[in-house]
Amino acid sequence: MKVTAVAHPIQGLVKYHGLKKPKQRIPYHDSISVCIRALTTATTVEASELLKENKIIINEKEPTGKDKERVEIVLDKLKKLANFSGNFKVISENSLKIGKGLGFSASGFAALGLAASKALDLNLHMVSLSEIVRLGAGSSTRSLAGRFAIWYSNKDGRSYAEQLNAPEDMNFSMVIVPIHSDVKTDEAHAEVLSSPLFKTRLRTVDGLLEAMKEAIKQGDVATIGRLAEEDTLNLHAITMTGKSHMVLWEPDTIRIVKEVVHMREEGILAWYSIDTGPSVFINTYTENAEAIAKRLREIGLKNVIISGVGGKPFLTSSHLF
Repeated sequence: MKVTAVAHPIQGLVKYHGLKKPKQRIPYHDSISVCIRALTTATTVEASELLKENKIIINEKEPTGKDKERVEIVLDKLKKLANFSGNFKVISENSLKIGKGLGFSASGFAALGLAASKALDLNLHMVSLSEIVRLGAGSSTRSLAGRFAIWYSNKDGRSYAEQLNAPEDMNFSMVIVPIHSDVKTDEAHAEVLSSPLFKTRLRTVDGLLEAMKEAIKQGDVATIGRLAEEDTLNLHAITMTGKSHMVLWEPDTIRIVKEVVHMREEGILAWYSIDTGPSVFINTYTENAEAIAKRLREIGLKNVIISGVGGKPFLTSSHLF
């Protein structure tokens, strides 16, 4: 059977950093994100008893090494549940091919898990599917949940994500600037314990999570933006003070951060947010988004995207093969 699923990547608002159990991709603490409506991953999966091996193409390339292994871990888990002895053809395409730190691994594995489970005619509870896609990319749990979501590191012995209560008509938009980088995010996650700041994060993150949940529930855009900006600085301080002293920001990252601060000083309410990479999200009120995008283009940033909040992954008949 052939099935195509489409999922939205995520912006981390309270970001996860580091994996307590790397093989199971279980983090040290909970995290919260928002799906990006303007960006998508589409993935077509065909399950066939006739295929002698998996055929996997992501953005027109065959994955190798750990990238291929992560895909096959998810597929093998679903195969076992379905008692399926064949293999898969998988074609996956991101709507945007540039930029690091935009959450496309999240949408990629959310779309893969949904499409593959349906191709095998599995009717899994979303918690169970969340735990499976997590084995490919932790943040895919939140892409699977849609909109604003929390990923639990341990809730009654399970690690999965669920959608948070948020007003449907929240006056919230993101302005996104993709920036290229070759850094693998797993490298940053692997060395969090070497930062002297990480233990402080573990002591304080629960308060931040509760504040963010309440801000999302109330539709408080200013508090969401402010807390995500504070969390950005916390996360990158840990990354920069780990054993490799990884600086993930590029010159354009700094330019955007400074421009956002300048805009705020001028009365344009906007807050920057940066995941594990150099790309920048600017969280703001919807009526400010066009003016912010225009300002960024005026300082030479050509690829600027405006987005609202994306929903859960969905199935489509528009197959990629």
